[in-house]
Amino acid sequence: MATSLFGIHGDALQLRSQRLGLITSNIANAGTPGYKARDIDFAAALKARQGGQSLDMSAAGAMRYRVPVMPSLDGNTVEMATEQTAFAENAIGYQATLSFIRGRVDTLTRALKGD
Repeated sequence: MATSLFGIHGDALQLRSQRLGLITSNIANAGTPGYKARDIDFAAALKARQGGQSLDMSAAGAMRYRVPVMPSLDGNTVEMATEQTAFAENAIGYQATLSFIRGRVDTLTRALKGD
């Protein structure tokens, strides 16, 4: 029901939420030696989800490790500028998707009320 009601946007919102979690984990581990920054290939994950796969990123093959521009000596691949940019981009996409869903719910509510 939710898939037909919200279309691709329900899946997109879930994926963006998972991506925000990964990016914040990367930022939180910026000082952890050997930590490998991860991200989701959003387009691949969304395509897999629309193809009927679960939202488990490892199963969908959408989980990626970031390749650093300037590798650190301690093996940590988190680059704050990259993470901050990815976080901002994803947050904007999350808000846009949420706005679309909110608009859809408002339209349905008005239709049910007969406005």
